[in-house]
Amino acid sequence: MSHNDTIVAQATPPGRGGVGILRISGLKAREVAESVLGKLPKPRYADYLPFKDADGSTLDQGIALWFPGPNSFTGEDVLELQGHGGPVILDLLLKRILTIPGLRIARPGEFSERAFLNDKLDLAQAEAIADLIDASSEQAARSALNSLQGAFSARVNHLVEALTHLRIYVEAAIDFPDEEIDFLSDGKIEGLLNNVIADLDAVRAEARQGSLLREGMKVVIAGRPNAGKSSLLNALAGREAAIVTDIAGTTRDVLREHIHIDGMPLHIIDTAGLRDASDEVERIGIERAWQEIEQADRVLFMVDGTTTDAVDPADIWPDFIARLPTKLPITVVRNKADITGETLGLSEVNDHSLVRLSARTGEGVDVLRNHLKQSMGFETNMEGGFLARRRHLQALAEAAEHLQQGKAQLLGARAGELLAEELRLAQQNLSEITGEFTSDDLLGRIFSSFCIGK
Repeated sequence: MSHNDTIVAQATPPGRGGVGILRISGLKAREVAESVLGKLPKPRYADYLPFKDADGSTLDQGIALWFPGPNSFTGEDVLELQGHGGPVILDLLLKRILTIPGLRIARPGEFSERAFLNDKLDLAQAEAIADLIDASSEQAARSALNSLQGAFSARVNHLVEALTHLRIYVEAAIDFPDEEIDFLSDGKIEGLLNNVIADLDAVRAEARQGSLLREGMKVVIAGRPNAGKSSLLNALAGREAAIVTDIAGTTRDVLREHIHIDGMPLHIIDTAGLRDASDEVERIGIERAWQEIEQADRVLFMVDGTTTDAVDPADIWPDFIARLPTKLPITVVRNKADITGETLGLSEVNDHSLVRLSARTGEGVDVLRNHLKQSMGFETNMEGGFLARRRHLQALAEAAEHLQQGKAQLLGARAGELLAEELRLAQQNLSEITGEFTSDDLLGRIFSSFCIGK
């Protein structure tokens, strides 16, 4: 579809409401105003007017806002019509607007996409609009707003500027090899490069925090039947989310709960007890449990403390540990401490965390909550932080890898040309975050995930 078309969409959620808003952007927005309102409203003033049908009859009356381009959200002429929020009224008004030639319904995210294409927002800021709408906590909303206001982009642009300065210095060293001073070995380039690497590491750490706020942490509770998995889910959720009985195999499907620990989103998944099942329904539930385990950020290996004294997961259930994905973090949870009399708390056993608690009484559950937060490196105080997406983390990681490769070329063979190329690639990775260097296919995928009308 052409970006020269004039687009229209409902900017408020579907259904009944006190107010319903239609947004129009493009060259024909002026014509829509003159046709539906009978005049062009004063720019950036709220004008209370009747909304007219093609035959001159009144469809509704409400507030009209006129934002002539380029001083608008999209950079184009924008008209907003704020009427009554009944779906029938809004549908009639939308049909009326679409009778004007050259208008079409906007694609999801197309208003934000046009703002990006018209340099009103960079790509990270545009993504922050969707993140602000989807924020699941106050902290996530504040961080998304920081990103929308340019906090993340400013950090990235600072890195890009530093790389530009460094590339100029390296190119000068390559172009003037006969100078008395060997620029590649005098230590200045290495110092500048180390500064950029340190700054990038700091941004990556903040981005990981921002990604946790946005994406959350996926934690799967797994173990044998009757180990107390559903009781732990209920204890973490603070409500009876799962049925708890003494009958082995009560949980036959995946149960999900979304909670927050001091602002960190947590996706807790309770799974069917793992065993050799003869029942077909239970067998399917166990297979789904393994699918969730393979996609987890961390597994809580639930152990009935009354059945074994072992604390090393390899001793408790070697076949289970052998099937787990490589490098998947495990926390052993020895349950039923209220019966065994074990000392509550957190300890380390052969590179694995061990938490002793009672899911039934709730004793020790707070220790597990703090452990989950700390294991992901989550910091409660993120004033001035920003949200980040997986693509941002990937771009930052690739940029860091290119800088390390470039440093190796500098310190090893003093290969200025290879260092310059690694710096260029790192700069390209960073520019993908703000959209200075981004493929059309990626743009399509990003904006298609937005709400219609945004």
